[in-house]
Amino acid sequence: MIGPDGEQAGIVPVSEGLKRALELGLDLVEVSPSARPPVCRIMDYGKYKYELAKKDKAAKKKQHTFQVKEMRYRPKIDDHDYGFKTKHVRQFLEAGSKVRAMVFFRGRERAHTDFGRRLLERLMEDVADIAIVDSQPKMEGHRMNMVLSPRPEVVKRAQEAKTPKKGDKVRDDGAKSADPTDLPDNDAAEAAENEAADIAANDSVEAAEDEATETKASSDSK
Repeated sequence: MIGPDGEQAGIVPVSEGLKRALELGLDLVEVSPSARPPVCRIMDYGKYKYELAKKDKAAKKKQHTFQVKEMRYRPKIDDHDYGFKTKHVRQFLEAGSKVRAMVFFRGRERAHTDFGRRLLERLMEDVADIAIVDSQPKMEGHRMNMVLSPRPEVVKRAQEAKTPKKGDKVRDDGAKSADPTDLPDNDAAEAAENEAADIAANDSVEAAEDEATETKASSDSK
């Protein structure tokens, strides 16, 4: 048995251990049931559980869960659209998210997948300062995919940006009030996500129209 201050009390009967714990207003807790004989400790069990929960919470805070964003490209995309979409890819990476870049091929474009590969290689170079390649470009059906991850130092900066600052104000209800200087950045990030969602929606409509055109052309040829 181990005493409340960590001292070794030797091998004692369970009844005696319980008696000592009750005298001190504490609990007798089995901390190593697989040992022979089992090891018990006199402690404040409620406090012990609280400490464990606190450690688990601190450990979870240090973990980073990656969100995976998606960005669609076309093999013959013009420079303006490429720059616009790549700007959002950089914003996603700088926010600590992974990005799946996809090049969609339609019709005869599928015979020239090298255009898509060169496009993704260009993207690799343009974000090399903040990203690493998780998954090299590869064909899956009628699209070519590549996954990018933010570099460790970028993830660290993103985590620090999300950590509450010492100067943050607290409202009367205990909730944290955002620093006004942070609001433009948050609004910009939200706007970026909204724009990216619009891009994805437009691309989906375009892909559906292309598929319908191909189907009609196939029917006409028959």
